Amino acid sequence: MTDTSHAPETAPHSPSSAPPSKQVAATRSGTAVRLLESYALVAITVAVAVFFAMTPPASAAFTSINNINVVLGNNAVVTLLALAALFPLVCGFFDFSLGATAVFCSVLCAGLQARSGLPLWLAVLVPMLVAVVIGLVNGLFVTRFKMSPFVTTLGMATLLSGITIWFSAGTTFVLEGSSPLIAFGSRRLLGLPVVFLVVLLIAVVVWYFFQHTPYGRSLYAIGSNSASARLVGVRVDRSVWVAFVASAAISGAAGVLLLARQGSATAVDGGSLLFPALAAVFLGATAITPGFFNVVGTLISAIFVSIAVSGLTLMGAQGWATNVFNGMALLVAVALSTYLGRRKLRGRS
Repeated sequence: MTDTSHAPETAPHSPSSAPPSKQVAATRSGTAVRLLESYALVAITVAVAVFFAMTPPASAAFTSINNINVVLGNNAVVTLLALAALFPLVCGFFDFSLGATAVFCSVLCAGLQARSGLPLWLAVLVPMLVAVVIGLVNGLFVTRFKMSPFVTTLGMATLLSGITIWFSAGTTFVLEGSSPLIAFGSRRLLGLPVVFLVVLLIAVVVWYFFQHTPYGRSLYAIGSNSASARLVGVRVDRSVWVAFVASAAISGAAGVLLLARQGSATAVDGGSLLFPALAAVFLGATAITPGFFNVVGTLISAIFVSIAVSGLTLMGAQGWATNVFNGMALLVAVALSTYLGRRKLRGRS
């Protein structure tokens, strides 16, 4: 017989017992992929800006201070609407009434000043309160009556469009040139539009809310799995309701900001504001924290959309090109954010 008492034991190889060099290479590869996913949109934004800055005929005016201020100033309203859209989207709901809410609040604010002669503070406060009521009604229908958020908010958007046309009687309300609101909308600080700095400040507050408050994190939990969130004690219905109110209130502020930038208000289609904002939110979900709606990604994508639209305009593109770009950006953004979100979920399971 052969003595095997001193024979060395050999454990079977397993996938986890790979050589250290291969583990290091896999770790580096995974890190590179994560960095590419997180900052690809930043790189694309820079590349697009460089392209328009070096390509005539856009290059002549693209890098001018006036164009930069126009891009940032006009971008402020869409960015603010995108921040408003984050609240319901984070907890898994759509709000298609945001654009109509902004337009209605803009027309109401202008009308109260031009037609009723109300002081500025009251003409701003009333639309903001109306926006809060709109959010309360949307939240009531969705959480208490269990109505589809798509149907509810789309119906609200249609209702607001009709009320806006009725209130304005098909006319355009124009503010006086000496209005403090117009002065605010055109003012610059440190060479940048004040409205852009205000939106940036609001974005910081929203970012802190989502990242560092229990309520903000509970909205992410609801969006991930509302049943599980309910089991751990999250008051789902109340949280969703408050999200709709916050979303509508910020949309009202966006409407006032729109009036400050334009100096006039008319009953236009709210979709012209809503769809670029949604494109920014969904495209932002592919950056910084891929697969999740986030504030920083939303800001970057809003700037990307504004830069691209400005560059196309300076290149001499016709009016339809803007709608085509916004539509394509929204489709690509939804597809990418959905794919990344599902991959994140697969990685957790």
